[in-house]
Amino acid sequence: MQQARTTGAMIAIALAAFTLAGCAGGTEAPATTAPMTESPMTDHPMTDEPTAEPTEEPAADAPGAYVDYTDDVIATTPGQKVLFFHASWCPQCRALDEELRTQGVPDGLTVIKVDYDSMTELRQRYGVTLQTTVVYVDDAGQMLSSAVIYDEPSVASLVAAGP
Repeated sequence: MQQARTTGAMIAIALAAFTLAGCAGGTEAPATTAPMTESPMTDHPMTDEPTAEPTEEPAADAPGAYVDYTDDVIATTPGQKVLFFHASWCPQCRALDEELRTQGVPDGLTVIKVDYDSMTELRQRYGVTLQTTVVYVDDAGQMLSSAVIYDEPSVASLVAAGP
């Protein structure tokens, strides 16, 4: 009985410490932008400024964004959006990924990085059979256009595939 109380108390102390540690961090952006991870980004990849939560269709000069796919990203992202079916083992995918990170995304466009290997249901929905496929979608997720840019994986090819 004593051991159960001790274990419970230790868990409570650990939870409190984790909670306090999370509150102690500052809210200022770092001096440099960290590379994109496999979790959804909340900051624009080329600046230190967080992207605003848009309430309406962004202007054509709104900064572009490069984000990871989440279940609600299509519905919650205003403006022009394109799904980029990416495989980590694909050299063409890595080339386009690097260009998007270094050169940025054209203004007014959101590129949504979709894991080709794990998102089989999404691939089937849009008829994707090859990595480096890009699919432009509307706010409801309906396909507007698609193209395989395997032979020329570039931002220019991605833009040219648009509707």
